[in-house]
Amino acid sequence: MLMVRTPGRAQWVEPNSRASLSSNPWSANSITNRPFEALLMSGEAEVTKREAKCYIISIKTMWTRSRVWRRTSRMAKRILICAVLVLSGLSNGVSGRVLKAVANEASNASGQMSSNSNDRVLKEAQQAFERGDFAGAIRGFEQVQRAAPEKKEAWHGLILSYLRLGEKVRAVELARDAAKRWPDDGEMRHLLGFAYFQSGQTESAIEELLQATRLMPNRHEPQLDLALAYLSTKQYLPASESLEVVIRLKPELPLPHILLGRAYVNTNRTLLAIDEFRKALAIDKNIPLGHYHLGYAYESLGRDAEAIAEFRKELNLHQDNSEVYYRLGRALLDSGQTQEAAVQLRHSLRLASENEDAQCALGKALLELGRPQESIEALRKAVDLSPKDPSAYFLLARAYAKVQNQAEATKALQQFTELKKQQGATGGMAYRPN
Repeated sequence: MLMVRTPGRAQWVEPNSRASLSSNPWSANSITNRPFEALLMSGEAEVTKREAKCYIISIKTMWTRSRVWRRTSRMAKRILICAVLVLSGLSNGVSGRVLKAVANEASNASGQMSSNSNDRVLKEAQQAFERGDFAGAIRGFEQVQRAAPEKKEAWHGLILSYLRLGEKVRAVELARDAAKRWPDDGEMRHLLGFAYFQSGQTESAIEELLQATRLMPNRHEPQLDLALAYLSTKQYLPASESLEVVIRLKPELPLPHILLGRAYVNTNRTLLAIDEFRKALAIDKNIPLGHYHLGYAYESLGRDAEAIAEFRKELNLHQDNSEVYYRLGRALLDSGQTQEAAVQLRHSLRLASENEDAQCALGKALLELGRPQESIEALRKAVDLSPKDPSAYFLLARAYAKVQNQAEATKALQQFTELKKQQGATGGMAYRPN
């Protein structure tokens, strides 16, 4: 029976960011400023229980979009000068004019002192946010918002603080109010889109992010976040269009090339995807998952030798990703290097024992190595993890047949046949005889 290649399943991950935030944490940066906020781990769009929540736009990095304008003032000294003039016994005519000027100066000075006080409270709220005291940050931001509702920084920080506390409904309410107050402000539309995305309202997020891109056509950040929102709903074509815009605006960023490559893979444009992954690696040869993505694209074309080389490069750089070990094991298995395939698949399962695909592939490798009892153990785990997947049952039937357990072999084969009928599909992963 012929071996039919089955594509990998989709998984979303959050690799640790390797880049620090902007040196000014309140500068205007993308809400996806971290270079690897979330990457698609494999090419197929099918969602499995190993798939994480979705592409995640980080609240921590959204925090970098606020800007604080600090002002220094010498108002106290100016008030003192005015008071001395009043008390110095000037003539009546001059005194009247001076008193009026003093009153105006004092009023202006009071406003400046109030502004300075707001700036101080705003700075303290920002510091509270950065050390994780979100309740304290909310108190400070709300104080500034009440005293100076025109301060966008206070609105921004308040919305993000509520999101970090998990009060997403309140965050969305505030973001809507801010967008109403500044309807033509692209940053506020961007922030509202972010709040919607965090609260799971992806359609509304896309609508607001689209508006942000119209208001800020030369900014790459909203386009990038719009692409992430599209990718989270598997809208790969519009995602690729947004990413192409990002790359035109900021060709030096590696992440958009990676994401565009993944969008191309999911729309059967694998050769274009390979070009994008190579571009990303040319920009940053150590980019996490860069070699993995390139290897996956090669594997999907049946170019196993090139895929194996890329997976090895990825593991030389980053050794803690179970999916990379799994894909390497699969590629080795497909190319007939069964002994090493089993080793790499066990590495994958040590990092993620719930990976039913790795369990199934390990069972297949062990079966081909003539170790049917160990194969049965691995395949039983695969069945427990994914009872609706027929592939493991087919292999399990062959393994039981190898140990002369015909009753269990027949039972497993019946389960395989029934599941294939339910799926209404043909093909699948079949046993490759020795």
